[in-house]
Amino acid sequence: MMKKGILLFVLFIAIDANAQCAMCKAVVENGDIKMAEGINSGITYLMAIPYLLVAFFAYILFRYKKRIKN
Repeated sequence: MMKKGILLFVLFIAIDANAQCAMCKAVVENGDIKMAEGINSGITYLMAIPYLLVAFFAYILFRYKKRIKN
């Protein structure tokens, strides 16, 4: 029962995410170059944070396992 609820929740979030992407595209197409560069920088920043967090936790896990091995 819980898995069905989670699946529905994820599906509804995906629908909202697609709507936001179309809105960003429309704003960039009607705006100037400076605004488009700002939005691209923001997207890059938002994309980089999860990768940095995963790398940080992988490093912590690596150190932890190395310490246990010794």
